[in-house]
Amino acid sequence: MRILIKGLYEAHLPVRNLQRSIEFYLKLNLEIAYQSDQLVFFWIEKGKSWIGLWETAQVNIPYHASIRHIALTIDKDDMYQAKKWLEVRGIQVKTSFGFTSDNQPLVLPNNRQAHAAIYFDDPDGNSIEFISPLRLDVEEEFKMMSLEDWDLRGKQISAD
Repeated sequence: MRILIKGLYEAHLPVRNLQRSIEFYLKLNLEIAYQSDQLVFFWIEKGKSWIGLWETAQVNIPYHASIRHIALTIDKDDMYQAKKWLEVRGIQVKTSFGFTSDNQPLVLPNNRQAHAAIYFDDPDGNSIEFISPLRLDVEEEFKMMSLEDWDLRGKQISAD
């Protein structure tokens, strides 16, 4: 017998104030799927995945990517507009991995994969990431760079 995992259905984050968090996640154009006194679920992809936000004292746990981070997939073409889109909504892009907000989105060198990413925090310091796969299963070491530099690099490689 074999079971094929098809995706991740849910992830959960702690929040201090559920109403404040609802207002923030609505700015990301997410739809509420379910809400109670201390919990709200937002659809990421309706019927396929959602995120649960829990109003809890556990939000006081110090941030670590292993417990207070989620990455939301967006199209590469949307990645170019992501920083401006967030800023219009009053959401500040984080300076990640030594890159200023001017040098973002950035490209993560997770060899054999490459992903474009941009990071920001929700009101409780949970790390949210927009991510877009650029290529899969290509063996090549490279340093982290801006998406703009990645694209310029790609144009130089194809011109050679």
